[in-house]
Amino acid sequence: MLRLHGKLAEEAKLITELAEIDAINYSIFKQAYYASLDVSKSLDNYEMSRLLVGTYDMEGASLIIQAQPGGHNSEIWAEQLLGMYIKWANKHGYRGRIVEKYTSMNNGVLSAAIEFEFEYAYGYLLGERGVHHKMTFQKGSVHHEVSSVIVDVIPLFLGSPPDLQINDDDLIISSPLLPSQERNLTEHAVSIQHIPTGVTVLSSGERSYFANKIKALNRLKAKLLVIAKEQGVSDVGSIKMNAITNAWQIDARRYASHPHKQVQDVKTGIQLPDLNSVLNGNIEPLIGAHINMRQSSDTI
Repeated sequence: MLRLHGKLAEEAKLITELAEIDAINYSIFKQAYYASLDVSKSLDNYEMSRLLVGTYDMEGASLIIQAQPGGHNSEIWAEQLLGMYIKWANKHGYRGRIVEKYTSMNNGVLSAAIEFEFEYAYGYLLGERGVHHKMTFQKGSVHHEVSSVIVDVIPLFLGSPPDLQINDDDLIISSPLLPSQERNLTEHAVSIQHIPTGVTVLSSGERSYFANKIKALNRLKAKLLVIAKEQGVSDVGSIKMNAITNAWQIDARRYASHPHKQVQDVKTGIQLPDLNSVLNGNIEPLIGAHINMRQSSDTI
């Protein structure tokens, strides 16, 4: 079965390369899209779950969206991505709950957090981590505008919280004033910084300071455990701050609106010719391609 998945993925990649040689012949490019759909179809939820063998793949996921500061178009783009993930969850009957959402004066999204409380959510969504660029081209012009949004994915432990003890002296806990119209939702916000690593997390969607503090601590522990795993160290105390990869440094995906409404996944190389379909929550080919890539390289 895995050999078949690999063959389909190779076919999709080959057709995409041929399309590029043929100056992006759009009919050939669509064949790449349908070949990638075959990969996704052959990897139903059960089969994909079998490939998710990473340490935290079985856990739920907290997906955090943040617009690039200072850009109205990035805030609108963040709103679209938020909708994309909610639609994906709804299509599959998954539970996706928006626990935090901060809007700008222009009704865009500054930041938001979704909690997916089902098994393997982290494994499915890990490939979404990084910067998502939307490129808007003006007709008759070679110039384009880029709107950028960062997506972070953190394990959401469905059972007991991680058994990780953190020294209180290593933490800076504060109550930040968040830039949002929903002031009543931000007054109990809690930010926690882990001094040895510089990792900072935030929780503000709960109804009390104490509840937000507990959630922020759990997010911090989850992030530190993942970073330790990525760096190949046995404990959080061995994490090297200068080796931590910032999600802003990871190109995840590029979405182009003109002349062809297409989506390119930077990590896997897969390209889809239907931007509107992707934004409507049909991201299964992208998820399947990333799971295949991880399975082949045996990474987290």
